[in-house]
Amino acid sequence: MPQVDFSDTQIAFADKSDAELKRSHLLFSLMNYPWLVKAGTRLAALALDLRLPVEGLVKATIYRQFCGGEDIDEVRRVIGRLGESNIKTILDYGVEGKEREADFDRTATYLSQTLEYAKEDEDIHIISTKLSGLFRFALLEKVTRGEPLEDAEAEEYERGKARVDRVCKAAFESNIGVHVDAEHSWIQGAVDDIAWEMSRRYNQERPIVINAVQLYRKGRLQFLKDSLEHARENSYLCAVKLVRGAYMEKERARAEAMGYPSPIHDSLEETHRAYNEGLKFCIDHIGEVYVCNATHNEESCRLQTELMQAKKLDPGHPLVATAQLYGMSDNLSFNMAAAGYNVEKYLPYGPVREVVPYLIRRTQENTSVGGQMSRELQLIRKELQRRRAGTSDS
Repeated sequence: MPQVDFSDTQIAFADKSDAELKRSHLLFSLMNYPWLVKAGTRLAALALDLRLPVEGLVKATIYRQFCGGEDIDEVRRVIGRLGESNIKTILDYGVEGKEREADFDRTATYLSQTLEYAKEDEDIHIISTKLSGLFRFALLEKVTRGEPLEDAEAEEYERGKARVDRVCKAAFESNIGVHVDAEHSWIQGAVDDIAWEMSRRYNQERPIVINAVQLYRKGRLQFLKDSLEHARENSYLCAVKLVRGAYMEKERARAEAMGYPSPIHDSLEETHRAYNEGLKFCIDHIGEVYVCNATHNEESCRLQTELMQAKKLDPGHPLVATAQLYGMSDNLSFNMAAAGYNVEKYLPYGPVREVVPYLIRRTQENTSVGGQMSRELQLIRKELQRRRAGTSDS
């Protein structure tokens, strides 16, 4: 089985021009200062709220780095470019924070239309959605708390599930997977219940509904094991996306404010341990489990290759994949793809103004990960130096 050299920047940035690398270098240099990110994201949000004409600036900088385009036609070029490097695309319509039923219906329609498009493009493997984009947040929160719903709320909840079913059915018919993204802990219970219901319905033959498991949360390793038991009891393929987590600061702040124990592991080491145990559990049960190792952590990618080697699994085994965000960790994505592993890039798209909340959240997440921006910078600098020297080694 091929060994993967994650430090090979020649492969990592083979599809990037010098100008593109220099632009990324400037952006990551700025993002390496958390105070600047904090100030910049606040100013961007304020400028858009005030309807100031800043979309052009946003699109030319952070949007261009992390998003594929404003609509399907615009992202087609990016999808094709990734496909040339044997990297599949996870399409994510990055519009967030809606509260009206008309908006939820519009999102469901758009996702279904996206699936119709996706089945015609072999480089699109999966679409991603947040169930909070198809339901009212407060309703999901009430369901998670286990409180009885009023008649009108129960009807609203059923309408939301019908939207999810519409999307999952379209995915099944298109043979395209759907990542159900993880959410805040206070609505995750409802999200998990719906994901299990849809998995039972559509994962009979292949991984269509793929539920995200945040392993920075205490108890989620057990939830992962419970997910396999539920799949066994109901005779379907357990399909999961493993992530560390995306809402740490909000989770801890809410727990402190409301006086309950934080749901987040007390240390980064505990999170790493839970994540790696979860990855091992999944690969130990390949055949009953499909797993997407969705991580920017080099050690977790290396662990995936080692576990697959130990189990004598082909790098391109159809039930194992790895995924990274578009615009980040190309040293992981492109080097694993070059070695034959199934690799996916999470590619958000949507109107600039509508996607800004997503971009702000992603920017804050990435700058809060210790050393992430510095690592990106080091790799880009290494490749720029290699190119200036005119050498072929990396």
